[in-house]
Amino acid sequence: MLSPKPWKTQAVLRLFVSIFPLSFLLGSILMAGLQFHPDKAHATLFYVEFGGALFCLIASLVLVVAPWNPERFLLRLALLLIFFYTGFFLAALVGKQAGTPGMSVRQMLVGVLSFQGAALVWVTLFLREHKVTWREAFGFEKRWPRALLLGAMTACLFMPVGWTLQMCSARAVEWAGKRVPRLGLKPEQQQAVQTMEMAVTWRNRLALGLVTILLVPVAEEILFRGILYPWIKQVGFPRLALWGTAVVFAALHMNLVTFVPLTILALVLTSLYERTENLLTPIAAHALFNGMNFTLLYWLQEHASKYQ
Repeated sequence: MLSPKPWKTQAVLRLFVSIFPLSFLLGSILMAGLQFHPDKAHATLFYVEFGGALFCLIASLVLVVAPWNPERFLLRLALLLIFFYTGFFLAALVGKQAGTPGMSVRQMLVGVLSFQGAALVWVTLFLREHKVTWREAFGFEKRWPRALLLGAMTACLFMPVGWTLQMCSARAVEWAGKRVPRLGLKPEQQQAVQTMEMAVTWRNRLALGLVTILLVPVAEEILFRGILYPWIKQVGFPRLALWGTAVVFAALHMNLVTFVPLTILALVLTSLYERTENLLTPIAAHALFNGMNFTLLYWLQEHASKYQ
């Protein structure tokens, strides 16, 4: 049984407001900046909108980080919403002017760093507010060799299950698309996987491998299993904590084919944390699972190219 955590409701809410909407806004601004070419027409308008979006982002961050006074809660919330939605609107205009469709390797790296990378920075501030260390917060010192081994074994066992679930999901989506054509459903790869397939240089593949196998699992496990799950559970909703965090985790990847496999994976990862009280276990399982998929993706790509 996972021991209670000292997470404060206000701190948790501010953490996830900082990470999800504001990090998404940051990623949108940065990716639009990477797409834009100064020789395009209306460059002045682009820079004005870009500067406005950046200003709104900084103002939103200041409002989130500063201590919230209960007497001025509604005013602070209203200002936060104004700055965020104004920044989001300006970021959309900036992205429209930038115009380049799709996602390059560089843009994917920026997106990951602005979300998962920024998440680790926010979590550091979150833990400092609670006056606890990383080890105390997530049980990193509890029988860590056993935790790592159990995580690795779980990943190896889940890998064939995950692939089977993914193939079944793809067939189900394809079947539903044929039965109800107006839904427009068809099995598609995740955007991140499509971007990885475009990486041909070893430098790009190394960079993608580092963020996929190291950064992403650590950040996502800390957020979903380490903070959000125990907080919802302690508030008094253990079933919502288990299933809610699993569904949100899967939905965050925005792909119908992987939704069911990732939901099941999230349930397994939560069970590992409950059993060991050491977040290293789900982190290790998640990292190795990503690593095996990453390796298999390029192995299949190289194998297929030999027969073309």
